[in-house]
Amino acid sequence: KFHCMSHIQFTATFIQREDPPRHDNEELDRQIALSLAEEAKRPKERNHNKGENDEDLAKAMQDSLNMNPYMPHNPYAPSQALPRGQRVCGGCKHEVGHGHYLSCMGMYWHPQCFRCSSCTHPIRETEFTLLGAEPYHKLCYKELHHPKCDVCLQFIATNRTGLIEYRAHPFWGQKYCPSHELDRTPRCCSCEKMEPRNTKYMSLGDGRSLCMECLDSAVMDTGECQPLYHSIRDYYEGMNMKLDQQIPMLLVERQALNEAMEGECKGPHHMPETRGLCLSEEQTVSSILRRPRIGGHRLLDMRTQPQKLTRRCEVTAILVLYGLPRLLTGSILAHELMHGWLRLKGYRNLSPEVEEGICQVMSYLWLESEILPASTRHAQPSTSYASSSSSSSYRPPSSKKGGISHTEKKLGEFFMHQIANDTSTAYGDGFRTAYKAVNKYGLRQTLNHIRLTGGFPV
Repeated sequence: KFHCMSHIQFTATFIQREDPPRHDNEELDRQIALSLAEEAKRPKERNHNKGENDEDLAKAMQDSLNMNPYMPHNPYAPSQALPRGQRVCGGCKHEVGHGHYLSCMGMYWHPQCFRCSSCTHPIRETEFTLLGAEPYHKLCYKELHHPKCDVCLQFIATNRTGLIEYRAHPFWGQKYCPSHELDRTPRCCSCEKMEPRNTKYMSLGDGRSLCMECLDSAVMDTGECQPLYHSIRDYYEGMNMKLDQQIPMLLVERQALNEAMEGECKGPHHMPETRGLCLSEEQTVSSILRRPRIGGHRLLDMRTQPQKLTRRCEVTAILVLYGLPRLLTGSILAHELMHGWLRLKGYRNLSPEVEEGICQVMSYLWLESEILPASTRHAQPSTSYASSSSSSSYRPPSSKKGGISHTEKKLGEFFMHQIANDTSTAYGDGFRTAYKAVNKYGLRQTLNHIRLTGGFPV
């Protein structure tokens, strides 16, 4: 999910020349001699224009003998030097005249007029950088245009071919050196941002780290998660998809979730990280009873208790990984509740692509209801399970009192982006096929078609 991008720096070079040897000017001297001979044949004309011609001759000789030591070799310069009167400075637009001048980008410049586009000071070095038609000091260009790593905060180094190679997160745009993927730099288990060197992430003690933005809305224990769980059940009821049975919900540690997953004989699990599970088997699971304290940059005093889960219906319990932001926790709950709804309503032997796909649709729609204004959401009749009732236009407001912050909204958009761009067959391709069917036929018709055929309508 990361792109390799490259950036090419174009560097133009001024080559300082020494004064040319005398024999380089022999042709010019010969032309001057011929000119003087012609003048001798026309004494009247010569006397009439003597002052002006003498001045021009003196200037021509000076140009011949006092060549510019700073003039670079430039492939874009005119192939033939222009007469003095036509050499206009590209900076001040005045005639270049005598003395030193620069030739660059097909133009002439007074040395004091050839300035850096960043700091505006004259460029006096023998090497500079061009960006389009804008010249820069090499250091100014680097500060302005050379990308810095968002992790180590240093300029991103060039690779063996001279290109600047870096990784960039497709949603956040965070740029970093490729080496940080191998040096154990922590990555937030929620938003996937890598930990910058001037920031410290929270360690959850199970190999996961959490950035401060995600920690701000993290759900840490089962009791804290209950209001969110009930609001999502209300969301289902508003879609005319009420769950008649009370399904227990527990917030658990990573190890407990993995152990429960190993004991569950049904269904695929989203790798490499499983964050939720809809249990059908009877198990004893250790749930988080009390929110842990934050000490330094790690969690302390986590209190858990074993809980025996007995099977009273097709669904034993819903387990969710603790320590994730509210919107991510909610999207997992919406996904797992859909598994529960399908089992309670008698949907049997569905392929992973169909079952996970429609569960991802419910997760996506719940996130959409939380972060998008009602006017920009999808048309209610197409997403509501009930096609003709007052409930078909019902859409619960945000489950968080007072709405959500801009940071949390961006997190929600990221979680929707992750669902929409998942590359796996069951969760990614399944979601996109299911989402297309729901948008075309509506949720109710799509679910009825799944019940009858085990697949999506086309």
